[in-house]
Formats: sequence, C-alpha cells, structure tokens
Amino acid sequence: GITAPFPIQRATLPDTLAGRDVLGRGRTGSGKTLAFALPVVGRLARLVPSAASLPARTRPGAPRGLVLAPTRELANQILETIEPLAKAAGLRTMTIFGGVGQARQVQQLRAGADIVVATPGRLEDLIGQGHVRLDSVAVTVLDEADHMADLGFLPAVTRILTATPADGQRLLFSATLDNGVDKLVKRFLARPLVHSVDGADSPVAAMTHHVYLVPDATAKHAIVRELAAGSSRRLLFTRTKHQARRLARELTADGIPAVELHGNLSQNARERGLKAFADGRVRVMVATDIAARGIHVDEVELVVHVDPPAEHKAYLHRSGRTARAGNDGDVVTLVLPEQRRDFTALARAAKITAAPTPVRPGDPRVLDVAGAVATRVAAADVPTEAARAASGEMRGGQGNGRHGGASPRGRSTRGGRDARPVSAAKGSRGSAANVGSVSAGAGGGVVRLSRQGLGRRRGSRRPAA
Repeated sequence: GITAPFPIQRATLPDTLAGRDVLGRGRTGSGKTLAFALPVVGRLARLVPSAASLPARTRPGAPRGLVLAPTRELANQILETIEPLAKAAGLRTMTIFGGVGQARQVQQLRAGADIVVATPGRLEDLIGQGHVRLDSVAVTVLDEADHMADLGFLPAVTRILTATPADGQRLLFSATLDNGVDKLVKRFLARPLVHSVDGADSPVAAMTHHVYLVPDATAKHAIVRELAAGSSRRLLFTRTKHQARRLARELTADGIPAVELHGNLSQNARERGLKAFADGRVRVMVATDIAARGIHVDEVELVVHVDPPAEHKAYLHRSGRTARAGNDGDVVTLVLPEQRRDFTALARAAKITAAPTPVRPGDPRVLDVAGAVATRVAAADVPTEAARAASGEMRGGQGNGRHGGASPRGRSTRGGRDARPVSAAKGSRGSAANVGSVSAGAGGGVVRLSRQGLGRRRGSRRPAA
C-alpha cells in the first residue's frame, strides 16, 4: 500500500482540494492518477470545505465529474484508481470509450453516473445523440493532454471543455505543453497553479539504459529471445502490428509464452491477454508505441526496444513502462548498423548517455540483463491466451470487422473511433531485421498487476517480482 505521497501528489493536493485550477507536469508513473482522483472524489462527495456549494446529487445523463483520457487502456486504468474511492464515498463511476457497444454506457448514464472517465470520440458521439450533457460538471480533468494532441484529439477536447461550466474546476496533467496544449491551458484554466515534478525529456534515474549494437538481423533475432526468456515481466516494443504479432507467435512457439497488444485485437482479446500478463501466466507482452501510453502496469522490470522508435519522446514513453513509482528497471535498445546514426541523434535528444556496446548472442552482458531463465513451456502447456495469439484467434476488431470506424481526423482506424489513425511506420517494412513489433492500439481493459508467479531476476534485485 501507499504509505507516503508521491511528489506530484504532495505538490498538487492542497490546491486541488481547495478548488483551484491546476496544471500538473509529470511523467507517467509519477502518481498523478491518484493526485486528481482524490480531489475529484473528495469535492464531489463534499468531504472538503471548498465543495460546500457543489450540488449533492447527480441527474440522469448529467455527470458532476469528468475525466478525459486519450485511450481506452488509460480510461480503464483511471477508473481502477477512482472506483474504490468513489464507492467508499457513495459515488457512482463509469467509463465511456469506443470500440465496444454503447448500450451499456447509455444505461449507466441514465442511472446517474457521478463521475465519467471518457475518451473524446465516444463521448462526443453520446453528446450528439443526447445521452449525456456536461452542464452539471463541477470538476473536469484532462489527463495526458500531450498524448491527446499527438492523437489529434484537441479539437474534440476543446468542444468538450467548452460544454462544461466556465466556473467549474479544471485540472490538466501533461508531460509537455507543445502541439497546442499550451493553448488549452490559456483558454480553459483560470489562474492555474503550476506544479512540475519532472519533464518528459528527462530519463528516470531508476532506469538503467543499455544500448546494444547487433551485427545483423540473425543475431538480433537470437538476442531478442535471450532477453524474452527471463523469469520476470518484460515488455517488448516494435513499430508495426504485423511484426508484433509475428514476434509473439514465434516466442510462444519457442516455449516463451507471449501475448500481443494492438488495435487489430477485439476488446475481449485485449482483456484476456492483459489478464494473463497480470496473473503471471504470461510474462512477455509485445506492443507498439500507443501501448507506451496506454499500458499502466506495475513490476515490469525490463523494456526492450526491439525496433528503436522514430523519435525521442516515443523512446521515453516506451521506457517509462519500467521504473514506475520509485521502482528500478532496465531498458535495452537493439541497434542494427544502419540504424546507428539515427539512434545516436535520438539518444542525444532523450539525454541517454549509455555507451553503445557491440554484442552477439550469448554475450554475458545480455544474459545478465535478461536475468534468470524461466523454464520453457511445452506446446501442450502454453496458457490459453498465448495459444490463441499464436493461432491467430485473438485477431479481429469490433462489430463492423477489421476497421473500427472513423478517427478524429476522418481517417480509417483499426480498433474503434478512439484508436490511433493508421499510418505507415517509418523505417519498418516487415523485414527480417525488424524482429517483431506490436501496435498497442487504444483498447483493452487495464489490469493492476500482482507479483504472483514471478521469479527473481538477479541477486542485486528485489525478491520475487
């Protein structure tokens, strides 16, 4: 349990509980979800003096608290934090996001949800259909505003914020203020108090970065397997859905059960894979860049950039899946000869000082980072979720098939309205050099991970993670 507040919580809570508008700047994993969950629940339940004038009851279809998130994964993770607090205070919560049927969401709105956690696309749909109105919202939170901007959601966010009362409290959390986020702050936050914990452009001190120069695709292929074979949770990132799917299947066939996460999976498939990862039956998840923002899991001790990302922010967001909430972790980047120049520029921008190290399969330095090797799993004993992924059963989108609907920019997406628009991945054409990759589209329920079933990585690390 939490015994002391994290810096972002310590900095913002006095102001947010007092009803002030706040701009919080801190990286993912810094504890900011609880930093806004407490004031949202505390003020709506009128547990603090600043909320004495707020309405005590919620009308059908008119929530009093609104949290906007860029992806379905993040919306689910936020609800997971808010829900127990709200329940204890007698408040009802719900999520609204695309990629699933809206009937249940409409039913919950009619029953009177006090706090709604939503992605912009589906929320606008329901507003347009008359199922929800925002004129009673007393507290609005915009989480990961910079990621909203990256996904092209700022026009929708602007319309949504305009529909909320101008005198309501607004809390905005963002690692950066570029791509129009600064305009949101100026337009919608009244004399905001600014609290910065750390920037998006600074690496977490608890991370140990390793840059491995691999001679060719064959060596890279073998090293990926060595890194995936450890006994603790690990997250592998590549650039494309196709490569991610292929890598997860190849690892599973090699006795290393792995699940994939991307926008071509159905909601149920995402949730099954995440649950298997959560309970320790599957220790390896393969994902693409959107998952770097959407997956909020604990006890991931190793992140592997199987394919280096295109720019430094993506590198930092991917890497931020480890070393969360004060824990430590390792980050490995595999760099082919033709990628070295681009990665050098990326590392400079990300302020990564790890010296590039030439390695080959079996190198003791790679094996040390990989940690204790887990027992290989025979085909007959592969967990159901990994077996489904290997056979292709987990593919497929929502209702209308492979394409999930229109993106906020009008382009086709895979995985629902709130998914990332489909675009060509730079430098990744499914070649042998790009061993595995996943598109972690905006889907799936996020699961808080336990320590069950995981072994120790190496002597200097904490016990069974």
